[in-house]
Amino acid sequence: MNEFQFLHDSYDTENSSPNLPEIYLVEDDLIFGKTLKKFLQKKLNLTVNYFNDPASAIEAIDGNVGSDKFILITDITFDDGGADGLLLIDILKDKGHKFIPIVMTGFASIETAITATKKGVFHYLTKPFELDVLTSLVIKACVSKLGLKEEDFKATSKVELNQKSSKLNQSLKIESPTEEDMFCGMIGRSSKMKLVFERIQKVAQSGSTVFINGPSGTGKELIANAIHSLSLRKDNSMVSVNCGAIPGELLESELFGHEKGAFTGAISSRKGRFELADKGSIFLDEIGDMPLLLQVKLLRVLQGRVIERVGSTTTTPVDVRIITATHRNLEKHVEEGNFREDLYYRLNVIPIKVPSLCERREDIPLLISYFLSRFVSADGRNNIEFDDEALELLLSYDWPGNVRELENLMERLVILRGGSVIRATDLPIKFLERAPHYMNSYDSLITLPESGIDLKQTLSNIEDSLILQALEQTSGNKNQASKLLSMNRTTLIEKMKKKQIDLH
Repeated sequence: MNEFQFLHDSYDTENSSPNLPEIYLVEDDLIFGKTLKKFLQKKLNLTVNYFNDPASAIEAIDGNVGSDKFILITDITFDDGGADGLLLIDILKDKGHKFIPIVMTGFASIETAITATKKGVFHYLTKPFELDVLTSLVIKACVSKLGLKEEDFKATSKVELNQKSSKLNQSLKIESPTEEDMFCGMIGRSSKMKLVFERIQKVAQSGSTVFINGPSGTGKELIANAIHSLSLRKDNSMVSVNCGAIPGELLESELFGHEKGAFTGAISSRKGRFELADKGSIFLDEIGDMPLLLQVKLLRVLQGRVIERVGSTTTTPVDVRIITATHRNLEKHVEEGNFREDLYYRLNVIPIKVPSLCERREDIPLLISYFLSRFVSADGRNNIEFDDEALELLLSYDWPGNVRELENLMERLVILRGGSVIRATDLPIKFLERAPHYMNSYDSLITLPESGIDLKQTLSNIEDSLILQALEQTSGNKNQASKLLSMNRTTLIEKMKKKQIDLH
């Protein structure tokens, strides 16, 4: 009786719930090994024991006395120069273990293939290979060597997979925001956003200074607008100033105005933003970027509610509510001497902390639905849908650009992929970096056809595609695109000229 007949006889074919074998995976490439483990567990619902060296695998297999059958998937060559995969097979056979070996190698040769065949290897895989090919081999091995039926094999995990799929679909379901989820142009169902909405309602009708702190792209200006629209000043002007977008030498004149002749080019007197916001509200965004000299003058406005135009010797009273915002840590700036401590405490009367998008992931499906409703045409011809894997990547992504980044992505997908189902591979590369099995698939993006290929042209096409993706990701900024591609800017420009890549 051979080893596979022994395994076949030990399997109860009448059992409606067959005991599927475990997999022992030995691969010294940690990224590839973990990717294979995750992929096989997901696709086959089998127990996969992963080891990055033969010695650890042997120790674990020897210790698992309850296992009377298993599948060994091993690399042939290991970087440490010790035991190879074929020797591992010999050692396990000498110890009396019953298993089905499948071997992988990145250095294929006829001699190695012949040796593997003589050792009874079920299949010899040359890297790179499609992961689905390995899945099919495992199922085929179970059917042909262990007496399992393919139908039984799939049925064993069917209930659990359906439960997982149902749970996944429920957690990833895109749904339109309800009226309760909407608040003054903002969307949020999460507890953190509900707290923000409650804080806005409480402080809106007071005249107190509000300090909004949160990462870029979280909607700080929307919060400022909501405070003004719910306040007693709503019938008067709401004036916004981005303190980080205006050069320091011009910001004083922009905020407080100037008199005729105050500086070169001041051909007439001009009101500043504070005067324009009189009886209303002024929103000073990115207050952390304000120069120290102007911080002193702003402190005077907070204390006396008067402003002094550039070039004037008189003061002008203003009745204005001040709302400020920044993405910076002002406490740290105070410690470093870059922001006045007295001004910080004057501004921080009523603080509102805005959570980043990754802190309220349950709001992402609502936001996706909302943005799609804005960008998809009325006839729905450019509507898009997401498969489960793509949606899972969207939910697990950290969103450093927060809601603004999500909005931009939805607009881009509707324009470029409208009318189709968005899959994981349709997302920008930064999303795929969170899914190693997709990154690993670059090794097998191109399968060599029997008729062969034009290698030079194929590589040129790949280069064209990556250059275009880098330029798209950086909105045409050649300097940033060259960094993404790890090449000199001049080299990138020369390639674009040679390949006639035109952004216009």
